[in-house]
Amino acid sequence: MRLPRARPRSLAGQLFAMQVVLIAAVVAGCAVFAYVSGSAQAEETAARQVRVAALAVADSPSVREAIRTPDPSAVLQPYAERVREDTGIAFVTIMDTERVRWTHPDTSQIGDTFLGNTAQALRGQTFTETYTGTLGPSIRVVTPIRDGGEIVGLVSAGITVDRVSLQVREQLGALALAAGGALALGGIGTYVINARLRRHTHGMNAAELSRLHDYHQATLHAVREGLLMLDGRRRIALINDAGRELLGLAPDTEAVGRTVDELALPAPLTGALLASESRVDELHLTADRVIVVNTRPVVGGERRGTVVTLRDHTELQALTGELDSERGFTQALRSQAHEAANRLHTVVSLIELGRVEEAVDFATAELELAQVLTDRVVGAVEEPVLAALLLGKAAQANERGVELVLAEDSLIDDGALPPSLAQRDLVTILGNLIDNAVDAASEGPEGAEGLEESGAAVPGPRAAGGPARRARVTVTALADERELLLRVADTGAGIGPEAADEVFRRGWSTHGAGRGLGLALVRQAAHRNGGTVELDAGPDGGARFTVRLPLGDRTAGPAAGARAKEVTA
Repeated sequence: MRLPRARPRSLAGQLFAMQVVLIAAVVAGCAVFAYVSGSAQAEETAARQVRVAALAVADSPSVREAIRTPDPSAVLQPYAERVREDTGIAFVTIMDTERVRWTHPDTSQIGDTFLGNTAQALRGQTFTETYTGTLGPSIRVVTPIRDGGEIVGLVSAGITVDRVSLQVREQLGALALAAGGALALGGIGTYVINARLRRHTHGMNAAELSRLHDYHQATLHAVREGLLMLDGRRRIALINDAGRELLGLAPDTEAVGRTVDELALPAPLTGALLASESRVDELHLTADRVIVVNTRPVVGGERRGTVVTLRDHTELQALTGELDSERGFTQALRSQAHEAANRLHTVVSLIELGRVEEAVDFATAELELAQVLTDRVVGAVEEPVLAALLLGKAAQANERGVELVLAEDSLIDDGALPPSLAQRDLVTILGNLIDNAVDAASEGPEGAEGLEESGAAVPGPRAAGGPARRARVTVTALADERELLLRVADTGAGIGPEAADEVFRRGWSTHGAGRGLGLALVRQAAHRNGGTVELDAGPDGGARFTVRLPLGDRTAGPAAGARAKEVTA
């Protein structure tokens, strides 16, 4: 039976084993170095000790006087033993120039020949050597005894190697104890550090961490959603390519380490990123996009940061607007079909009543009204998309009791608009402006009361008690060599100066929650095409929006990055 393959040791475990081995090697190396150094130091100390003793004995006047006596051993032996015991050395041997001992720790050795070298001492030099004598291997010093400049004897003082080794072994015990303590302390410290590392790496080994990093990098750059990770201090810890694009950050911009406040994002979006609570599917606007923001705090006993996902909602929002327009067209066509049936019944009834001329006049009048509007739009606006949009919006406005008028100076020749100017952006701009204008005009100046409650309206120009006038929306569409001008004015309540800066903000609306993206999308579309949006009071007292889009080269797109400053008045 095949045994299951053992899981590799975790990274923390591998580091722990490596660190223990490293600490043990370092401690062992230090111990060996200390032992060798201590041995050398002990030998040097022993040599210095016996040298001092030998020189002291050689310089003693009592030793020189004893040498002159007939029996030097009788005086020198007790003296040498006292020196030996006082200094703690192994032996002090005093001899004549013929190497015959006068003193020795073993009295039986007195009178015998000294075992060792004496040639250098007989030449007047003091030297040190390690030699095996009667007491075993020893470190000894041999020095001459002078009397009036003449060498009359020699002194050899020494300490056995065994005694030096004993001293080293005593030091080695303390050294081993210190090394064991250092090893234990290092092992405990390493275990504590690696236990913390194990918690942070979740017990994964090096291969798993490497694979996790590779997958992390691949996933980060593969996902189409923007991903943003903030640390506990709201600094960017990670951002992928899609996140940079959605937030409008240049590829060469260093974003990691910067705070969210430094990104110059719109205030509502900045607030959402800095929020401590979770945010789910919030719509926010940047200069060029509508993005959906989701945030989730990362917690694990303490606040560690926030994970943010960003989705591009621009295309979906544009398609939603087009769908709303199509639904409006469908409703308008349904209403017109109903009205056409009513008018047909009226014509048939007039004929049945024998009032043929009145039936013809009624039918002709209705046809003339529709044909005049169609001829006016088609004659002035030869751009098919804009012409169709204006006709459709006119039908919608008519159903709501609002007259849509094309200004007399409107003129867009066929081919006047360059291919770089997206038709979808034209529909977004003009469609949203007309929709808002129709809403405002249908409410009329009487809607000022409701608008004033939101702080956005001023009274219309109608005099108190004056006759009501028909709601009207006036559209101007004019293209020349330099720019395309789209202007929409209404007869509604208007927008006060205090709200002029807020109308382009996401969520601004006088119609309750869930509205307020239209004007924001208008500004975005104009911004994408390097244009401007202006707001002022119209000639009929309502609001007037003016969009100017530079046309530039009719065959090439606008210069990369060209953006004009939006102006509100």
